[in-house]
Amino acid sequence: MILIICGVSGTGKSTIGSQLAKKLELPFYDGDDFHSESNMQKMQNGSPLNDLDRQPWLESLAKHIASWEIDGGAVLACSALKETYRTILASQANSNITWVMLDGTRDLLIKRLDSRSGHFFDSTLLDSQLNTLELPDYGWLVDIKDTPATIVDTISIRLQELKLPNKTRNN
Repeated sequence: MILIICGVSGTGKSTIGSQLAKKLELPFYDGDDFHSESNMQKMQNGSPLNDLDRQPWLESLAKHIASWEIDGGAVLACSALKETYRTILASQANSNITWVMLDGTRDLLIKRLDSRSGHFFDSTLLDSQLNTLELPDYGWLVDIKDTPATIVDTISIRLQELKLPNKTRNN
C-alpha cells in the first residue's frame, strides 16, 4: 500500500504522514528530503520552483515509490500540487496509490508557516503554491482544522473501510 499525503506547505503533510505511517506500521518518507540542494536553496531565497526544477525530483520519487511498493508499502508526504506531478509520481507504481489531499484556509496556513522554525520553505511562497494547486477529483480531501490525531484517525478509518468486503473502492 502506497499512501501519498499531499497539499501545500503548512498543511501538516509531514506530521500527518509520519503519525499515520507509525499507526499503519509502514515506513514514512518526506518528499522534501529528496529535493536537490539547488531546489532547497532556491526556495530558501524566496523563489518558487518551476516545473523544470521539479521534474528530476518527481522522477526520482516515482522510482522510490515503485521500490517501496515492492517492499510492502510506505507513506510519502509530498506536495503533489498539479495533476501532471501526480501522474509522474504514480508512473512506476503497479497498484493504486491512495491520495490524501490536506486542505486548509490561507489564514491557517500562514499562521502555521510563520510559527515554524528551521524549515527551508519561506512563507511568502505560499501564494505561489496555492495558485499552482490543482485539487484532484479522486482520493480524499481532508480539512486540516482538526488535530493531527483526529485527522490520522479519520484516514485510518477510511483505510479500514476500503479493506471491508463488498465495499466500492473509490480511492
